[in-house]
Amino acid sequence: MDLRNIAIIAHVDHGKTTLVDELLKQSGTYRENQATTERAMDSNDIERERGITILAKCTSVEHDGIRINIVDTPGHADFGGEVERILSMVDGVCLLVDAAEGPMPQTKFVLAKALALGLRPIVILNKVDKADAEPDRALNEVFDLFANLGATDEQLDFPHLYASGRSGWADMSLDGPRKDLTALFDTVIRHVQSPKQVARQAEPFQMLATTLGSDPFMGRVLTGRVESGTLKIGDTLKALSRTGERIEQFRVSKILAFRGLGQTPIDEAQAGDIVTVAGMTKATVADTLCDLSLDVPLPSQPIDPPTISVTFGINDSPLAGKDGTKVQSRVIRERLMKEAESNVAIKIEDTPGGEAFIVSGRGELQMGVLIENMRREGFELSISRPRVIFKEEGGQRMEPIEEVTIDVDDEYSGAVIDKLTGERKGDLVEMRPAGVGKTRIVAHVPSRGLIGYHGQFLTDTRGTGVLNRIFHEWAPFKGHIQGRRQGVLISMENGTTVAFALWNLEDRGKLFLGAQEQVYEGMIIGEHSRDNDLEVNPLKGKKLTNMRASGTDEAVRLTTPVRMSLEEAISYIDDDELVEVTPKIIRLRKRHLDPHERKRQTRAG
Repeated sequence: MDLRNIAIIAHVDHGKTTLVDELLKQSGTYRENQATTERAMDSNDIERERGITILAKCTSVEHDGIRINIVDTPGHADFGGEVERILSMVDGVCLLVDAAEGPMPQTKFVLAKALALGLRPIVILNKVDKADAEPDRALNEVFDLFANLGATDEQLDFPHLYASGRSGWADMSLDGPRKDLTALFDTVIRHVQSPKQVARQAEPFQMLATTLGSDPFMGRVLTGRVESGTLKIGDTLKALSRTGERIEQFRVSKILAFRGLGQTPIDEAQAGDIVTVAGMTKATVADTLCDLSLDVPLPSQPIDPPTISVTFGINDSPLAGKDGTKVQSRVIRERLMKEAESNVAIKIEDTPGGEAFIVSGRGELQMGVLIENMRREGFELSISRPRVIFKEEGGQRMEPIEEVTIDVDDEYSGAVIDKLTGERKGDLVEMRPAGVGKTRIVAHVPSRGLIGYHGQFLTDTRGTGVLNRIFHEWAPFKGHIQGRRQGVLISMENGTTVAFALWNLEDRGKLFLGAQEQVYEGMIIGEHSRDNDLEVNPLKGKKLTNMRASGTDEAVRLTTPVRMSLEEAISYIDDDELVEVTPKIIRLRKRHLDPHERKRQTRAG
């Protein structure tokens, strides 16, 4: 059967997964009476809850007797490592662009990777049926982006379609019939070449592992595109590392091919197809699975380096072990090492004491998703504030700079620009109208300046602003950037909070918890209204007497406490603070719970 391999790439929330839903429906993948769900490719619980794609996933459809393997990729910059790997096993890409928003930071990132590999994208202007859609402007901006990224003449001559993924149509012209996705299927078949690997079927077998998975029955499984030769069940292969070292020799126990939403066992895999292979015990992502006669590994796509690091440690608070079952450092280390195997954008280092581990990655969201997965698995952790990774270049200290794109109401643009270019050491690159009453701001800001900024940004824009960020370049160190300005309220007792005590503390600042909640000495219970830390007693009840008079008691009505999400908590804490994460609750605490130890550390610092 003739074959096409494509990836769908776009900025977050531009409609990739919804479009794949419609491609599956219109290709006959579902039976007529089969129950279907929205965003079928977002199979992970966290993906469904947050409405974003985190892991790249494959599917397969048939159209006019041609099989099209489709890879749905993440749209958030923190998961760019998934996109970088996936692009190496496809022959074409569909670049989705929101007709209202136009190209966004992640659009630029994924497009640059695709162009560098020599792929010729198909541009799909999605959501053209939105009230504020401007498809012609968006198309011009996409062309300018291609030109700015150094696209060849052949790549600049890209086909474009107008579409509405949610309504299930795509047409070559804006005033087309708006009936179905036939025009998109036909464009993919016509524009994307069949895999060059098909001509290499007579050569020895080679496959580059792109994604790693596990199956309760088959064990370790690796997915990738067959670069040459054919593979049958029972064949003996060897795995080579990127440097050509032999990792293991194994017998293929199962071969799976993508057919619709599921994977179907097949007897033989041929060059050009995307398949999953089982039978290995050590081979991982970026390794080459090949015939025993070969000794040279396939080149793997280099991955952009991490820009931030977070320390994962054991939970040593007085409440440790009450919620989770996995609390030992050994178990935490095993889980992190397992994550690093399948996620090449993450790096794990041991600390000298062995009680904590430094995890380096792309951003706070990527770290937040990893921590969320671990807490759902029963882990208890203590998490440090994210730190930016610096590097030395020519004797000069360099730091990562991010390109920030912000869409905000006109009235709030001044406050946003003031924060970014003032205390956070950013440079304003562009400022232009972005529709009725909206302004688009593009700035280059040090990664250090963006840690903890998102909460402040939502406050400054009354929750109406949209902020997107992506790694831009390494630049010389820009000097000191002030962290959080407010101090915190710290519990000085162990026990259960009392409503009367919290009511009296409300004048001191915002509280992070309510009545009848467990606290311990050194735990952060709120934000101080001033810039210093304050130790308070949230357990102090009202002194009762036997003399009562009508009207002397005041009704205790507590203000609703501020409840932070995991990412907000990680961004909020200071260098001497930690986030305590358990399967049931997220708490903030001081690194040193003993007040005397905190004072000693402050004097030493």
